[in-house]
Amino acid sequence: MINSVIGPVEVGPVAHGGHCVARHDGRVVFTRHALPGEQVMIRITDTSHERYWSGDAVEILQPAPERVEAPCRFSGPGLCGGCDFQHVELSHQRELKRRVVAEQLTRLAGFDWSGVVEEVPHPMVANGGGWRTRMQWHADESGRWGLRAHHSHRVIAVDDCHIAADGLPEISGTGQQAVTVLAAHGETALLVDGELRTHTGAVHDQLQRTITQEAHGRSYAVADDGFWQVHPAAAEILVAAVLDGLAPQAGERALDLYCGVGLFAGALHDRGVRVHGVEGGRRAVELARRNVPGARFTVGRVERTMRTLAKRADLVVLDPPRKGAGRAVMREVLARRPRAIAYVACDPAALARDLRTATDAGWQVSELRAFDLFPMTHHVECVAVLTRADAETR
Repeated sequence: MINSVIGPVEVGPVAHGGHCVARHDGRVVFTRHALPGEQVMIRITDTSHERYWSGDAVEILQPAPERVEAPCRFSGPGLCGGCDFQHVELSHQRELKRRVVAEQLTRLAGFDWSGVVEEVPHPMVANGGGWRTRMQWHADESGRWGLRAHHSHRVIAVDDCHIAADGLPEISGTGQQAVTVLAAHGETALLVDGELRTHTGAVHDQLQRTITQEAHGRSYAVADDGFWQVHPAAAEILVAAVLDGLAPQAGERALDLYCGVGLFAGALHDRGVRVHGVEGGRRAVELARRNVPGARFTVGRVERTMRTLAKRADLVVLDPPRKGAGRAVMREVLARRPRAIAYVACDPAALARDLRTATDAGWQVSELRAFDLFPMTHHVECVAVLTRADAETR
């Protein structure tokens, strides 16, 4: 059945994960490269799940009005798997993401959201491209550099990437298998098979293997292989959303959970807040202490460390990995009865599950914003603000 083509099939609604829901002979087929309402032929790519199959729309019999020609020639069925929505007009990409966020919040959190996915302009970003400041390139069997196919280790030779902040650089030497390109302030550093190299005079520290990033009037040292938001405007806009949602006051106490190198801790500290950050990565905490010397930081898994932290906090920031904070962490946070909680999420399903834990405990979502920080892909970043239902809202 793999690689067989079925259809014509009418495409149903967009679903979380970069595909649409289609049905053929009563079976759900999660279909990439399609749009709701289209008539398509589908090539089956996966039948390993009993309840559904996966496939690619390989022939568009009746296109949706929002369909456009992909700006990247490496995008499409069987090609580079990095982008989900290159075939979709940009404003409609945000509409599809809005539908996904709203559906996940309604179904998993019981929360009706009527917001929009906000466009995030930046000088580096044009036609939905040029925003990804960290790229990992791989070598194929012939030594050509490229990117991987969807859910595969197969390398698709690519000599240019529409969403990359910098194209594939000239890489000297032979035998390398992977290279990570990190762009900062319009310059670039390379991490080639684990070794940091310079390229076009990048801002970096050879001894400490860090690269400098800036946000909200502060500079942050970040490990060359550490986490930093990949969209050049992301750190700034997320900090602004968190500060707006929390309205921090000097003298308040805050927990910054999954704090990384101290992005939100730095912004809160600058407002006079006493911050205690928690992060599982030792190297990230070392850098957080260097970046925000006025705050306190603890190395440890958040779910374990919470038991050792102060039992009260005025504010909490959560910026968990894609899987979310989870019920145990959320209950520990809520038990501290903070005035407000800001939850930064890159996965709307995980966000919705954690919001449900809070609302079931008597909290309310007082604000939720969504940002299009990953154009051409299905990914979306959200910032939710929680307050106690019995507290006076802003």
